[in-house]
Amino acid sequence: MEKIIQILLPIYINLYFLFAFIIQSVQVYQRTGRNPMVLPKDDSAYGLIGLYFKVTLIGLFVYVFLYAWVPSLRDYFLPIHIPLAEVWQWLGILCLIFSLVWTSIAQGHMKDSWRIGIDRDMKTTLITAGLFSFTRNPIFLGMLLVLAGLFFFNSECGDADFLDCWLYTDPDTNKTGGRIFTQAARGAI
Repeated sequence: MEKIIQILLPIYINLYFLFAFIIQSVQVYQRTGRNPMVLPKDDSAYGLIGLYFKVTLIGLFVYVFLYAWVPSLRDYFLPIHIPLAEVWQWLGILCLIFSLVWTSIAQGHMKDSWRIGIDRDMKTTLITAGLFSFTRNPIFLGMLLVLAGLFFFNSECGDADFLDCWLYTDPDTNKTGGRIFTQAARGAI
């Protein structure tokens, strides 16, 4: 299991962000000419959430690489010693794999509507088909599954802190999506 941690965990986190953010963002930019990264940089509540999002992503990268490559630091990540730890680790691995597949499928459903944040300048199509018919934001659900997978895989309190950062629902989505969003949200989780 130690080799899996040292080799596959950093590879996985890089692949996840490559597929979940970079490739999709580049493709949307090439098709639309618009930068899909629309998180504000002001001092509004929305800007603060954007800052938390960025800090969480950077923290996640630092955490994964330190955990994988500097095993002597693991005791400082507040480990939880649980029975059947290997079973939980395999559950975490399955959760990580599922989240990569789930997020990639959700990205495909988004097409040119993909944004990191809410684009107030350009109206995008509200996606209500595919995975979006089951949950309002399957991409964030996929990201939550990454954090849950890391928690099960590592069984540490530090992962639970990252999970807390993602349990925020953006109230602006209802305003920008309007009636269609309200109807779609009633049918989704």
